[in-house]
Amino acid sequence: MLERCRNAQERWGGVHQMIDRWLQERQKLVTAYQALQLEPQLAPMVDRSGLEQLCDLLVDYVSAGHFEIYEQLMNEAKAFDDQRAMEFAHTVYPRLQALTEAALNFNDRCDNGDCHEPARLLVELQQLGKLLDERFELEDCLIEVLHNSHQLQPLATSGVAASQQPVY
Repeated sequence: MLERCRNAQERWGGVHQMIDRWLQERQKLVTAYQALQLEPQLAPMVDRSGLEQLCDLLVDYVSAGHFEIYEQLMNEAKAFDDQRAMEFAHTVYPRLQALTEAALNFNDRCDNGDCHEPARLLVELQQLGKLLDERFELEDCLIEVLHNSHQLQPLATSGVAASQQPVY
């Protein structure tokens, strides 16, 4: 998972400041997640502050995706009048929404103390890892389709204001 995160930064780093910051947050999230990956016999010794940090990073990351990044990527596709990219986004967004809800439910369960039993925490972390892996893959596809394909294209002649143009 961390390797995929590094690869995404290498591919898209420096292209757009917002995406750069988001990918850096992704790397922090993955690092916090991996810090909690334990052998089953060590689960009772999990650092609760590490779990809290993971939850904080998780909520921040998924929130930034839905309230900043996805919207920016869609605006960019609209600015370039890229119908294919917009259709792709509309196909992927429902799954991303479901993954966001699952991540927020994980956070809620941890806040409620439902994750503090060692065996339960191991199961929860395994499920979260699968969720994050799928989410990162979908997000990488979104960046590729909705952002990278526009890097060298002129804006569509749709009268898009300069303030709506992508910032590189």
